[in-house]
Amino acid sequence: MTKAVKEAVERFGTSVSASRLVSGEKTIHRELERGIADFIGVEDTIVLVGGHSTNETTIGHLFGPGDLILHDALAHNSIIMGCKLSGARRRPFPHNDWKAVDQLLGDLRGEYRRVLIAIEGVYSMDGDVTPLPKFIEVKKRHKAFLMVDEAHSIGTMGEHGRGVSEFYKINPADVDIWMGTLSKSFGSCGGYIAGCKALVEYLKYTAPGFVYSVGLSPSNTAAALASLRVLEAEPQRVKRLHDNSKQFLELAKSKGLNTGMSKDSPVVPIIIGNSMHALMLSKQLKNRGINVQPILYPAVEEKAARLRFFITSCHTPEQIKTTVNACAEELAKIDPAYLAA
Repeated sequence: MTKAVKEAVERFGTSVSASRLVSGEKTIHRELERGIADFIGVEDTIVLVGGHSTNETTIGHLFGPGDLILHDALAHNSIIMGCKLSGARRRPFPHNDWKAVDQLLGDLRGEYRRVLIAIEGVYSMDGDVTPLPKFIEVKKRHKAFLMVDEAHSIGTMGEHGRGVSEFYKINPADVDIWMGTLSKSFGSCGGYIAGCKALVEYLKYTAPGFVYSVGLSPSNTAAALASLRVLEAEPQRVKRLHDNSKQFLELAKSKGLNTGMSKDSPVVPIIIGNSMHALMLSKQLKNRGINVQPILYPAVEEKAARLRFFITSCHTPEQIKTTVNACAEELAKIDPAYLAA
């Protein structure tokens, strides 16, 4: 990856200096966009400079007054900000509750011009997977649009890391808008929207966050493209990630640690239920050479304060075992009642 970044900077410079519609378009941009589209299995992709801004500008631009947006109660801030920017009516629904969405649309669909259902592939705080096939059934039944944020599922879910469409073995075309970030599995920075050619072309010529923003830097573009190529060439990394995630989750549960709703993903929270204790545990683990960050109120409810672990394919079984043991040991010192509960 580092070699690819150096070569891109030497060829294209450190910045494209302008909007891609003006003079910032580079061949490497289209190479990355084509690569992501092929990897997911859709017609085309548009790459933007930030993950948060990708959601915000896309939702805010595609929908407006007279429309309805239903989003998961645990949806990322970027989705909520996009809803607010759009001016559409916004309604959260209980986490992963496709039945509630079905009922809401049964009652409300006729009052709105267009409807968007916005969900995530893997939820960043809890590590659980969306019941995507059910949401697809609902969106088809009510003639709604479906958007899936794959920030934490692209590169991690499915046999080859192609995301929740591969995980569930569904046709990627059944989802209208695929969104993802380049800052996680792709080791870079930025975001993308993938889908049909008409959607991507419309966004490229009209979306403010693309038209009026500088293009993705050559270095970030090259880094993401290099990561994509490695992911395609070495699917065994995904298999190793799945094995590591399963080992961490099973060990944590066996130690009496509260892993919440996490399942089938590399995002595993250890829910402490006390912000101060979460801070203390994070510090104690750091002293033992383990880097994990606390998630505190108001990011989550006080009773849901936690440490959030991101498992990778590079972690060894020994590291995973050591980490889980250290977490249980230090937590027992901080809050003796925790493991006894």
